[in-house]
Amino acid sequence: MKHWLKTYDADVPEEINPDAYPSIVAMFEEAAEKYKDHVAFECFGKSMTYGEFEEKSRAVAAYLQNKMGVKKGDRIALMCPNIFAFPVAMLGILRAGACQVNVNPLYTPRELEHQLNDSGAETIMIFNGSTPVLAEIVSNTSVENVITIELGDACEATVPTPPVDCRLEQYVAFSDILTAGAGMAYSPVDLKSKDLLFFQYTGGTTGPSKGAVLKHRNVVANLEQYKGFLPKASVATEEVMVVALPLYHIFGLTLSLAYMSLGCRLILIPNPRDVDDFIAAIKDAGVTVFPAVNTMFAGLAMHPGMKDVDFSKLKLSIGGGAAIIETVSNNWKKLTGQHITEGYGLSETSPLLSIVPYDVAEFTGSCGLPAPSTDIKLLDDDDKIAPIGERGEICAAGPQVMDGYWNKPDANESAFTVDGYFRTGDIGVFDEAGYLRIVDRKKDMIIVSGFNVFPNEIEAVVTAVDGVAECACIGIPDEKTGESISVFVVKAPGGDVTADEIVAHCRKEMTAYKTPRKITFVKELPKSSVGKILRRELRDA
Repeated sequence: MKHWLKTYDADVPEEINPDAYPSIVAMFEEAAEKYKDHVAFECFGKSMTYGEFEEKSRAVAAYLQNKMGVKKGDRIALMCPNIFAFPVAMLGILRAGACQVNVNPLYTPRELEHQLNDSGAETIMIFNGSTPVLAEIVSNTSVENVITIELGDACEATVPTPPVDCRLEQYVAFSDILTAGAGMAYSPVDLKSKDLLFFQYTGGTTGPSKGAVLKHRNVVANLEQYKGFLPKASVATEEVMVVALPLYHIFGLTLSLAYMSLGCRLILIPNPRDVDDFIAAIKDAGVTVFPAVNTMFAGLAMHPGMKDVDFSKLKLSIGGGAAIIETVSNNWKKLTGQHITEGYGLSETSPLLSIVPYDVAEFTGSCGLPAPSTDIKLLDDDDKIAPIGERGEICAAGPQVMDGYWNKPDANESAFTVDGYFRTGDIGVFDEAGYLRIVDRKKDMIIVSGFNVFPNEIEAVVTAVDGVAECACIGIPDEKTGESISVFVVKAPGGDVTADEIVAHCRKEMTAYKTPRKITFVKELPKSSVGKILRRELRDA
């Protein structure tokens, strides 16, 4: 029984229609027609309407069909930051009937080679600045077509862009494709709900990255689930979303698609590390929706320039990718007037599985209630359902859950339960009201003298110490206890906290076996491209 349904807001449906549209393309063609005069994207001080978006994506699709012979089901890699070219290229790829392989522009040659070969992509659209990486390995892949992208493409902006690597002998510029494609005939493709949409590669925290195969129905369903669960923050043409999370990552991508389907305005942030440019882009934009990860919220909240940003229209700050720490949420509330709402999901689930309801005004420390049309059960080590209040692996079913990984039959077998629930690898606890709390990932659990310790708890306690900006907790081998707890700490600007102070605070807040044995101060923590702290790298080091 879905015991969380009793806690749903009155305006939230228990079920959504995962077949509301036959495909993402059908959804966007409708939106482009309906909202053609509304601004879709802003970047570099320029803007693009939904009508212009439709026109430019049609040109890309026509070129791919006519000049590159792209047909339904082909995989095309897109390796690009958050600039106008990303959504234009994306919709062009999808309208040509192809499947988009999302690639991190900061990948190393080894990572890119693996992803291109695993996906079988024969065409890649790539930011100029990433071409040196492609040049290293392109001869080891099946790539035949290279399309290069400059920062100002699709918006007629002159933005300084690195040159294409001279080792790439054959390529075509994205700007030339837009010009040539505008004069070519586009042939609409009959896309069905079960056709390939995205290959979303997992972070590779458990070995080589695997391509989660997301189909049109998976993502259509997830957009309907998100909008259905948060109707007050999903008002057509009204919302203004900050797109600082990378669009190649499923969290930023799906939220952007949701607001694009509503004719809303998206502020594209090409480089969120350039905080001055970031602030200038959002300062007077009237932002209503602000998705980010914990580390991004923490860094922004400490920046003095953020006090000049107009947050008077902000409806929703939503965190995902990693747990939001209460101290960070408190600092964000001081700045904006509201706490950070948490959501939970994975690449394999399009991604949203659960989210905190809109009207919850306080920090909950949970990742909310399962989304409409979603079933979640927590399984213990014997695959029995864990009672409410007890820990278990989060296993999920719903229309947003992938069918499996690309060409990975063995991985698919172990990824699902016998009755078809996806095993997330995350440990969670349900409370009586149906709120789901992530305790940790199975593999990150530390065992001290036979007691289970979950790093998220330690990190939350340590981060609450005055003078600590962020931290990461791992287990290290210990002759006496099997493992002991080691915490890597980044000090806040001007912070002079000591290891003794941190240990004393932990002793006060937690039982003895959870207290860190070792505190190491570091300048920064290793992070993934979306700001998730990589404990694995700390363990390996």
